[in-house]
Amino acid sequence: MILVCPVRFVCLPFYMKEVSKIMSMSDDILEVPSSVGVVNPPTSTPAPPTRGLTVLDQLKEEIAREVTRDDIFINVPERKGVTVSFSPNIANEQLKAWRRNATNRKTDEMDSVKFACYVVGQTVTGIYFNDELVLDEQGNAVTFASPVMMEMTRTDRPLPDAIRAFYGIDPHLEAVALKILDYAGYGEDVDDEDPTRG
Repeated sequence: MILVCPVRFVCLPFYMKEVSKIMSMSDDILEVPSSVGVVNPPTSTPAPPTRGLTVLDQLKEEIAREVTRDDIFINVPERKGVTVSFSPNIANEQLKAWRRNATNRKTDEMDSVKFACYVVGQTVTGIYFNDELVLDEQGNAVTFASPVMMEMTRTDRPLPDAIRAFYGIDPHLEAVALKILDYAGYGEDVDDEDPTRG
């Protein structure tokens, strides 16, 4: 143990007394008066490395892992038994492009329904009826761009026409888009956490 005094010669008698106390103690506990600025060593010890890996190695492994979110399933409110699955893995560049494409260049106003159609149409992974994935004649999952979907909805374009006809009510369509963006993490609160506190 090293005792440091900012004023060397004035503190010498005090430290000599403390050193003699330390030498006479039988156990390892040392009580230092509060007037001396001693920092206690950390009481917690680092967790033992798993599989022989250091904490740094574990962090490297975690950072190397690809971050993706699982598909989400959302029921279509006015279509009994119909559920649609979406991938909420949306990059910021995609979101910017959808906003730009849904914005009227003359008025600079974004069409919220068109934007919702981009979100829904570009993230759909499958359509389910009574919990079974709907497949076309070739065995492909039916999406809003599938020819069979255009036929069902009697439309020529997947975006926005087929999507709007599929949902039937624009507020439901917009609500689904907002839910997808929410699951993607946009607008998500990030909790701060201090790993040094127990």
